[in-house]
Amino acid sequence: WMDVCLSRRRAGGEIQLPVAYLTCNFASPTGEQPSLLTHHDLQTLFHEFGHCLHHLLTEIDWPQVNGISNVEWDAVELPSQLFENWCWEDELLSRYAHHYQTDEPLPEDLKRRLLRSHRFQKALFLMRQLEFALCDLRLHLEYDPDRPADPRAVLAAIREQIAVVAVPEWNRFLDSFSHIFGGGYSAGYYSYLWAEELAADAWQAFRERGVFSAEAGHAFRKEVLAVGASRPALDSFVAFRGRPPQPEPLLDSYGLL
Repeated sequence: WMDVCLSRRRAGGEIQLPVAYLTCNFASPTGEQPSLLTHHDLQTLFHEFGHCLHHLLTEIDWPQVNGISNVEWDAVELPSQLFENWCWEDELLSRYAHHYQTDEPLPEDLKRRLLRSHRFQKALFLMRQLEFALCDLRLHLEYDPDRPADPRAVLAAIREQIAVVAVPEWNRFLDSFSHIFGGGYSAGYYSYLWAEELAADAWQAFRERGVFSAEAGHAFRKEVLAVGASRPALDSFVAFRGRPPQPEPLLDSYGLL
C-alpha cells in the first residue's frame, strides 16, 4: 500500500517537494536466494506505484487538492489501475521476465499461457461486479426506514435479472459484504468498475500511440497526474483522451468485443 509522507506545498517562499512511501509484503530473501516476485506481486507493485506517481508528479501547491488528496472516489484508482496494464504487455515481459540465475527469458509457451489467463472468466467477473454494484446502490438508494426492504430479497431480485450461474438459496454472501457496510464503499462499490473503465480507455490511448510512448506519457502526466483534484476528474480525463470515457475499451480488454 501507498501513503503520503509529505505533500507538495509552498513553505517560506520555496516549494516543498512531495514524498510518498510504498509498503510491500513481498517474500523475503532466503539463504542465497533473493526476494523473487510472482506476477501477482508485480501487478500489486505497479498498482501502488501508480498511486505514488499521482502524488509525486503533482504541480499543484495546495495539499488539499494535489496528488491523490480529495480526488473523486470513483476516479482515484485511475492511475493505479492504468499502470497494471503494463504487467500484461509482451514487450515488458520480454524485458524483465528473466531467470534470476541463468538470465534466460520466460519460455514463450509459458508467457503465452500467462497472457491468455488474463481474460479467463472475465465476463463472469464483470457480471459479478455489476451484481455487487447494483445491490449496493439499491440498498442505499431505496432504503425506507419506515418500511425497510429485506436486503437478501433485493440481492435475489438482482441475481434473477443478471446472474449467469444460479446461486443457492442458502448463500449468505451479503452478510459479509463488508465493503459497503464498514469498508468505506457505501453507495460507492460501483467505483471499482468505473475506475477500471477509465483505466481501460486511458490504456487504449497508449495502445494507439505505443505502450512506451513518451507523448502519451507526458499527456497523462500533464492532464491527470499533475492536476490532482484541482479540477473535476472527468475534466482531466477528457483533457487527456479528447472525449468522455466509453465502455468499448473495457469490453475489449475483457475479450468481449
